Amino acid sequence: MCRHLGWLGRPRTLAELVLQPPYGLLVQSYAPRRQKHGLLNADGWGAGFFDGTTPRRWRSAAPLWGDASFASVAPALASHCVVAAVRSATVGMPIEASAAAPFTDGTWLLSHNGVVDRTALPGVTAAESVCDSALLAAAIFESGVESLGAVVAEVGASDPAARLNILVANGTRMLATTWGDTLSMLHSADGVVLASEPYDDDPRWVDIPDRHLIETSGGEVRLTALDTAP
Repeated sequence: MCRHLGWLGRPRTLAELVLQPPYGLLVQSYAPRRQKHGLLNADGWGAGFFDGTTPRRWRSAAPLWGDASFASVAPALASHCVVAAVRSATVGMPIEASAAAPFTDGTWLLSHNGVVDRTALPGVTAAESVCDSALLAAAIFESGVESLGAVVAEVGASDPAARLNILVANGTRMLATTWGDTLSMLHSADGVVLASEPYDDDPRWVDIPDRHLIETSGGEVRLTALDTAP
């Protein structure tokens, strides 16, 4: 299990989004408030952001709370679109930087909060790691992010125990699914935050219902129920 966050809106620093909030990803790495599975997210972390149209990433297999280098640089890194995550590795999966979200195909940044049986996934030609999340990311990229809802529903039907909360962004659009775990949204005049759990006590946070696809672009948000029919 993991915790993740996405931002689309006015440029904000990685420190503002990841390190400074009172219950942000830094705190969620050791004391998440809403995590249903696991107590810590100490098996790595990653922060991705868009430099114009180019996705950039900083990933590590170490706990976020121990990375002084990131803490020193994060206040100077700003972007209009960010995807970041802290990781609690699925049992049996490798703990390595390449297994930490966000994953990328060169256009999109993707994070997976959950777990999935790798045998339930369609075959892929390339993945960044052998871990379940990296293989799921590769399957989504190869199917096309436009098919995100259909892929999640198909994989969920193949593995009923799967938890498939996906967060993906390309600099102008951000999409997410809820499938077995929590997701909240903060929609303000500056932009939209999607996060596994609220990073502060702002009363404007809204919980997204399970088995839904959410999409935001241009300040607009659309919510669609996922097809869960067998």
